[in-house]
Amino acid sequence: MSDIQRTLVLLKPDALQRDLLGEIIRRFEFKGLKIVGLKFIRLTDELLDEHYAHLSDKPFFANIKKFMMQTPVVGLVLEGFEAITEVRKIVGSTNPRQADAGTIRADLSMNVPSNLIHASDSIEAADAELKRFFNDEEIFAYEKITDRYVLGEGV
Repeated sequence: MSDIQRTLVLLKPDALQRDLLGEIIRRFEFKGLKIVGLKFIRLTDELLDEHYAHLSDKPFFANIKKFMMQTPVVGLVLEGFEAITEVRKIVGSTNPRQADAGTIRADLSMNVPSNLIHASDSIEAADAELKRFFNDEEIFAYEKITDRYVLGEGV
């Protein structure tokens, strides 16, 4: 099916520190997104320089790197119908105070630096970010009995 996509999600140090990993992952599972990759990642300067290259000239860049290196982050690869767009809907606006009620950020966070989660924002970003954080051997293809209910009969 051509509408099936994979996307990257990173659960940031504040999600780990606040014991919100299960709650956040539950929301993706309830939607019907399939977890095809999951691991702890210790971020390095080099990895963060590459991932946040678009922010490298901002005065807060050093603080972002310091924050993201406080603890490991949890990397998820999610798969499903238009997964990139669907994950972004569940996550909500970057600024939690502007996010729609019911989204992860609106419900569980209050400020931009500690907004709990990163999610790829486009097909191109997802492709690059998946390669940046996961090796091919860490992403799995498997049949799940609920696929036929989530994706529809005949899948």
